[in-house]
Amino acid sequence: MINKRKIWTIRLFSIGILSFLSSLTCFSQSTYLQHFSTKNGLPSNNCFYTLQDSKGYIWIATDAGVSRFDGKIFETFSINDGLPDNQILQLKEDKSGKIWFLALNGQLSYFYNGKVYNETNNKLLKLLKFNAVIVSFFQDSKGRIWLGTNKNVLIMYNGKSITKYISANHDKQFINTFVHEDAAGKIWAISNTSVRVMEGDTFKVKPHSSLPISYKTAVNLPDKTLAYLDPNGLNIRTGNKETLLAKLSTGLLSNDPGYFHVDQNKDLWLSNASGIYHIESDGNTKRYLDNISSSQVIRDAKGNMWFTTSNGIYMLPQKNERLYIINKANGLSSDLVKSITKDDKNRLWLGLDEAMMNIIDPQNNQISNIILGDKKKYNIIKQLAFDSAQHSIYFASDYGLGRINDIYKGNRNIDFLRETSSSMFVIKSFSISSGGRKDLALALSSGVVIIPDRTKKFEFTSLSFKEGEDFFNNRSYRVFYDQQQNLWFSNINGLSEFSRGTLSNFFEKQPLLTKRINDIQELADHTIILATDGNGLIIMKEGRIVKVITQEDGLADNICKRLFIKNNQTWVVTNNGINKISFDGENATVESFEYTNALLADDVNCLYIDEKNAYFATNNGLVYFAYNQSEHNKEAPKVYITSVVNNKNKLGINHQDHILDPSNNSITFYYSAIDFQNKSILYRYRLKADAPWTETKSRRLEFSSLEPGEYMFELSAKSNNSNWSNPAKIGFVLKAHFWQTTWFLILVFLLAGFAFYKLAVIVTRRQKNKEQEQLLLKNKILMLEQRALQAMMNPHFVFNVMNSIQHYINTKDTNSANKILTGFARLIRKNLEICTRSFISLEEELDYLELYLSLEKKRFGDKLMYQIRVSPAIDKEETMVPSMILQPYIENAIWHGIMPKEEGGKIDLLIDLQGPDHLIIKIIDDGIGIDNSLKNKKGEHLSKGMDLTKERINLLNQVEANPIQINVQQTGISGTFVSILIPLTS
Repeated sequence: MINKRKIWTIRLFSIGILSFLSSLTCFSQSTYLQHFSTKNGLPSNNCFYTLQDSKGYIWIATDAGVSRFDGKIFETFSINDGLPDNQILQLKEDKSGKIWFLALNGQLSYFYNGKVYNETNNKLLKLLKFNAVIVSFFQDSKGRIWLGTNKNVLIMYNGKSITKYISANHDKQFINTFVHEDAAGKIWAISNTSVRVMEGDTFKVKPHSSLPISYKTAVNLPDKTLAYLDPNGLNIRTGNKETLLAKLSTGLLSNDPGYFHVDQNKDLWLSNASGIYHIESDGNTKRYLDNISSSQVIRDAKGNMWFTTSNGIYMLPQKNERLYIINKANGLSSDLVKSITKDDKNRLWLGLDEAMMNIIDPQNNQISNIILGDKKKYNIIKQLAFDSAQHSIYFASDYGLGRINDIYKGNRNIDFLRETSSSMFVIKSFSISSGGRKDLALALSSGVVIIPDRTKKFEFTSLSFKEGEDFFNNRSYRVFYDQQQNLWFSNINGLSEFSRGTLSNFFEKQPLLTKRINDIQELADHTIILATDGNGLIIMKEGRIVKVITQEDGLADNICKRLFIKNNQTWVVTNNGINKISFDGENATVESFEYTNALLADDVNCLYIDEKNAYFATNNGLVYFAYNQSEHNKEAPKVYITSVVNNKNKLGINHQDHILDPSNNSITFYYSAIDFQNKSILYRYRLKADAPWTETKSRRLEFSSLEPGEYMFELSAKSNNSNWSNPAKIGFVLKAHFWQTTWFLILVFLLAGFAFYKLAVIVTRRQKNKEQEQLLLKNKILMLEQRALQAMMNPHFVFNVMNSIQHYINTKDTNSANKILTGFARLIRKNLEICTRSFISLEEELDYLELYLSLEKKRFGDKLMYQIRVSPAIDKEETMVPSMILQPYIENAIWHGIMPKEEGGKIDLLIDLQGPDHLIIKIIDDGIGIDNSLKNKKGEHLSKGMDLTKERINLLNQVEANPIQINVQQTGISGTFVSILIPLTS
């Protein structure tokens, strides 16, 4: 009989072989271009011309106006801002910084000092109005401006007068003339029909072997030579000498070539109706923007290439900051790349969707495609790991884990991890041990599982788990074997470590480690790096947190998703870009790659870093860049104040000092920093040279209600990787109102001084009167205290006590007589002690009341019952109450409440806290009730002691800050309730 387990193994092996299909394709790569269109703020996608001015701004001419771009915002100018026409064909900058606009309607205008000038507000532009379209603009070394037109006229303006050059030769006219100045200072006028050089005040026709295809295909180079395209290719003119530098195909030159660019090494960047062509000096050609009609190529000051097209503008970053993409269009099986790793033959393994994996071999530019059989179970391969000891690749989806064995052999096979009881399990991550160990750790939705020997037994049984040995309960997120093969894992409780059979739960002692941890890695010195889900990076060493790195330290975002360690540097994928962190002792340097943010901001799934390139698995394919070549510019961004507005009126930004009227004390500054690398720019500003800097990310600041005086607005900027830039400055003076002048302030000061003197006299007099009133009140209080003392020694009470003593003497009960006499003596002594103090401790008051009630009890026997209860929260020694305040109410309760009842009654004295700063005293008796007592007796019912107590309390409330509140009322048919609320003194 065949063993069932063997049958299952054979079947599983067969499934692995059948489900492992592969194919080979060749791959290419695309260079990422940043695309700017109307979605980003351009007024139109139909762009004609691009210019970078001397400050660094990029200007774009479109058929709907002109935009100025600083890397973040497109600022658009149209006919509403002074342009004579919205369709601007070209842009030029002269030596004074004016940006000239060459419009389709032929009218000239320019932008200068934050304002557009046209023929309505500028005399020169009124003179430079011609019935022709200006096709070229040139300013020579003498400052003269040359304008080529689409008609037989060339115009020169020397700053004083205008000269027009017209040709009578019909075959050699000045139509579409391009002007060039050679190294000798000679002016050349070159059209597509003739070449002329200026001799004296006239132009002479010169022989030539070739002519530019159009005015667009000629460019003045920095070395005073002229580069131009003719039907044969790229030519260089040096004075009279013409040289064919590179022969080009007829197809490139006949397809409407536009404005081109020539590098210093004579590489040609050509634009035409089919896209952009980079033709290197060795003849190698690269093509960009396939079948997108392009009209111009320029290189900016940082080495970025800008392409002007009918579909907006594109930027190809400088070579050291270029991103490369391999996606489905380049040969991948899918654009969705979820995981990535590398084997030791330098091949990249990519985990894709649709149960597919790709292997990229850079040696032969081929891609192998591996298709797994169960597309439902292995739909998305979210994690890959290379086992160098066994030459195998481990892969995991949400619902399964597999292993490709002998990856360097042609007949690879695949194993799938099996749960022997056929229970479903959900995988969050896995980790394979190394260094001779063969453990496999799984982070599952049910907990952490350890498979002790992954090579011999690629299975586990959930029913035989041993908690604390090979299983740790609770939903887990990440597992990681460190260099010493200790297992680190994170679950819903936080971070734990399992080392040599001992479990350490770090979350129990360190609250920060209770948060979700998305990834765990280790540096060479055994430092543990934790990527958290909102708290940045946590750095641990020897079981304790040594550092936390957040956005305040330069991290792109506090939500960190994936980590990779390379050359003891930590790469981190955040929710808002990528960073590289280098450690030097306890110091950490955070490096940003912000130029990658356009592609790597929020959809990076995994990463792999080798010696040269940084690879990222994204939802748009495999993205990589050569980080070793990247020379991240530490130079601070250039910052400019672009506009100053005072009460809706624009001020000239080139004026150093503006005088503001006191009624117009609101001023607004608009500014920007030029950056085309997607950097995060931080600004700081101040209004006084000695004032501290204030930081902001806003690009606009408004100041209102400023005090009169001189101000100097200073503005500086920085990126994550740079220092602060030199500040841009604009000064202004805010004039003072007449009431803010010195003489007015002196007059006000004198008047205020006199008024203060008179007020001081009045206040002093009132204070003296108040002090006298306080003295009178205190005297009244003392008198009332003396009277209260007398009232407390009620004659009836004294007489009755003496009768009691005489009774005990006559009956020869000397023991009782002595007790009453001793108690009476103590009561008299207490009276004498407290009569000298307005406030006594609660303990003294209670002692006195206990003494008084005990004497009354001896007289009335069982007819009088009493109880005193004090809250244990009250410190009786430290709590102060007014002296002689409770006895009158208790005496009244005995004599007028309880004694009229034949059966007697009970008195309850309750003392508690009401809130943190008040003492509540309640005197409750079950006598006949105060209202009934008043009805039964004529005249005033209350005792003399109560009257005096009330009067004394009223006087105390006038002296003390917080009043004492007394409330006396009958409770129902009979009984009396007295509440006394006394504020506690600190």
